[in-house]
Amino acid sequence: MSRNKEFDEIEVLDKAMQLFWEQGYEKTSMTDLVKHMGIHRRSLYDTFGDKHTLFLMALDRYDSKISASLARGVKRSKTAMEALQSVVGILICGEEDSPSGCLMVNSAVELAARDADVSDKSAEAFTKAEQLLKEIILWGQREGEFTSDYDAGELSEYLHNVGVGLRSMARTSIPREKLHRIANISMKLLEK
Repeated sequence: MSRNKEFDEIEVLDKAMQLFWEQGYEKTSMTDLVKHMGIHRRSLYDTFGDKHTLFLMALDRYDSKISASLARGVKRSKTAMEALQSVVGILICGEEDSPSGCLMVNSAVELAARDADVSDKSAEAFTKAEQLLKEIILWGQREGEFTSDYDAGELSEYLHNVGVGLRSMARTSIPREKLHRIANISMKLLEK
């Protein structure tokens, strides 16, 4: 007779995601995960498999949460510039009660060169982010807010690169004001 799980899988997956985000993959041990997630080691293995599988699930969970957050910000926006500012605000400040920086960027830097799964997941997430930026830029170009002197796809690649840099810098002690200055100059380049 199988036992019912005594924990919410999404809740404990969020706890694992948080820990990987704060410490990175290599620095996070199974003992750390068991303690932080508040479940037994056996339950962790039975539910999530090994550490690597759990990590990949945490990356997927992070990607879906950040994508939903970005989409909400864009949907609430009345102009393309407002949508872009919403995206940039999330890039710099993140979500409330979240570690600084970006789990996907951190993981790509830490592991992508030697872990094909992480490389694929980060490349997929980066492509999705560029697509969102491209849609915002096209919206701004159609409405006359943004310059049409440059291709929207190329501008989205540029802005995504700035975003990755901002997410990396957000992990440091660099003042948020500096990050906002960098973002504002990048957004000004789009103005007509």
